Amino acid sequence: MNINGGGATERVLARDVQLHPVTDVPQHVDFLRVTAATKVTVEVPCRFLNEEESEGLRRGGVLNVVRYAIEVLCSVDNIPQEVDVDLAGTDIGDSVHFSQVSLPEGVEPTISDRDFTIATIAAPTVVEEETEGEEGEEGMELGEGEGEAAAEAEGEEEGSAEE
Repeated sequence: MNINGGGATERVLARDVQLHPVTDVPQHVDFLRVTAATKVTVEVPCRFLNEEESEGLRRGGVLNVVRYAIEVLCSVDNIPQEVDVDLAGTDIGDSVHFSQVSLPEGVEPTISDRDFTIATIAAPTVVEEETEGEEGEEGMELGEGEGEAAAEAEGEEEGSAEE
């Protein structure tokens, strides 16, 4: 954005916004003066596309997002709004890595030494329900334990009465 101040116009980028703790109304904004040649490091949110075309998600798999945003280095004129991550063709156990994502021209990842994971398709977790037989056995065990605790408590009371 451009800010007019003192008769001069400066091109700036909002760097930090401080909000009121109760009303969330902006109270203070820090700006960074930039030019067309200025390169900045920013976090760009990931948008996951084609979930309905993922075989793993259709079979009940779960999308496990490892990175909700990717940090990139780019000029102030080329800051992308979001990075599109395509899930078409993924199955349970597959991972989506950064190398599978296309960035606009002039945008570079800050992590360049490895092909990091953005998301995985995990197998669904299934919780088994208890059967009636198991519940009955647990109830009997609790009943036995309660009786032992009561006998121990009676023994302690007798011991303290003897002293």
